[in-house]
Amino acid sequence: MSSINILQKIESLPPLPKTIIDIEEFRKRSDKEASDLLEIIEKDALIISTLLKISNSAMFGFRSKVETPGRAISLLGINFTISIAIGGTVQNLLMTSLTPYGINSDDFMRASNISSTLANLWLSKVNVDLKEEIILPALLQEIGKFILSDLLISEDKADEFKNKIASGVSIENAERDLLGFTTSEITAKIFKYWKLSDNLVDMIEFVDDVSKVSSEYKIKTQILDVIKTACSVNLPLSDENVANAISKASQYGLDTKILKKAIETLQDRLLDE
Repeated sequence: MSSINILQKIESLPPLPKTIIDIEEFRKRSDKEASDLLEIIEKDALIISTLLKISNSAMFGFRSKVETPGRAISLLGINFTISIAIGGTVQNLLMTSLTPYGINSDDFMRASNISSTLANLWLSKVNVDLKEEIILPALLQEIGKFILSDLLISEDKADEFKNKIASGVSIENAERDLLGFTTSEITAKIFKYWKLSDNLVDMIEFVDDVSKVSSEYKIKTQILDVIKTACSVNLPLSDENVANAISKASQYGLDTKILKKAIETLQDRLLDE
């Protein structure tokens, strides 16, 4: 039943706005220029508003106020700007109550932005090319929760879901037990429906079950799992979630020293919120 309902909900999603289609085409280009990206996003008032709001948040720590989209692109970089533009628009298209997860849409967007910022801080010291590839999926990988939340509410399973979480069951296992899917699988299905890049889909699809991922995407998916664990939507960067993330990173053979430093830097910035 849930499988059919999930497919129906995904297939009833509105199409991506032309601005996002243009950004996705721009993202695939090898010769990306900031001026071309600015020309695309200036047509969308929501993207500009979101970009300036996030640019001026404490997590980036810029010394002076960012007042124009051009300056935001200059400070954040092309790929980070793309991530914010796509992330904000996608969340707006999927706007649904997230009460089964104990959060609202602002909490979700904050956790998503913390995730992409952690990816930036961590991976910029590890591999710049990898960082550029991970920032977008780090921001978007939890989007499937909007569909799953809607389904939990419509099937009257929200209280049962919350009780499972309260009893210590992981969010992924609670999703799987009650709906048969986890967030990462649904996020991948949404992006397939919207015809976003296969690379994005393949990195995200098995974040909740890394054992299933192909060798080609294994390291990227492991990194996304670590980021998702640290920046869990209901308690991003809590002591418990950070400890679990570092434990996973160690198991995966990733550099935990740089990860810990990135987390500490981000936590310090967030104290100023």
